[in-house]
Amino acid sequence: MSKIALVTGGSRGLGKNMALSLAQKGIDVILTYNSKKDEAASVVAQIEQSGQKGAALQLNANDSKSFDAFFNQVSIVLKNTFKAERFDYLINNAGIGIHSSFAETTEEQFDALMDIHLKGPFFLTQKALSLMNDGGGIVNISSGLARFSTPGFSAYASMKGGIEVLTRYQAKELGSRGIRVNVVAPGAIETDFGGGTVRDNAQMNQFIASITALGRVGLPDDIGGVVAFLCTNDARWINAQRIEVSGGANL
Repeated sequence: MSKIALVTGGSRGLGKNMALSLAQKGIDVILTYNSKKDEAASVVAQIEQSGQKGAALQLNANDSKSFDAFFNQVSIVLKNTFKAERFDYLINNAGIGIHSSFAETTEEQFDALMDIHLKGPFFLTQKALSLMNDGGGIVNISSGLARFSTPGFSAYASMKGGIEVLTRYQAKELGSRGIRVNVVAPGAIETDFGGGTVRDNAQMNQFIASITALGRVGLPDDIGGVVAFLCTNDARWINAQRIEVSGGANL
């Protein structure tokens, strides 16, 4: 029987690539979307074309009070679509980008980033545990910005720093169930994230390429396969690790 992964924010960008990469590894996928239902359905169709089962569920990743109802839906989909009671891997990918200097960051911006990037993954993972198989894994998504400092991302990077600490605690506390927990930290990637600045602003794109050892900006295809690898038996002894996938940015 195929393993099953749950990918939050899987309808576009990096999450879409993660979902498709997991399917290519022979893993079935439940992906979530916030508002892009048609895009999510398209990703499910691509998963099914690859020979795996797929499903899409709506999730407000910043509303922890909705998580119980969400996992009720997950349970139903597991039974009806995948003929399963539990899933194996959770990828906490859903996120938003807010660019604001430290001096100008508002409390509302801070709270939005906190809810979706730290509080959300904390409690979503907590509530997922009862539906997860022992011996599975969790992949949290951080950012290169948690290692190096780029003005305008103090709040965003602070949440990602929190995720990296949380990852180690989860690995320690869930190890008794054989659940591995790792964090993948992408560098700047050409997607629509944060308004598509990295992709669409030529000056920004060239600057990032200039500070990256491999001489270019990252692409979604650079990330999804790493996440998928962590959800395979080949990665069975990788635990509590931060894997930066940035092409060697700011070395």
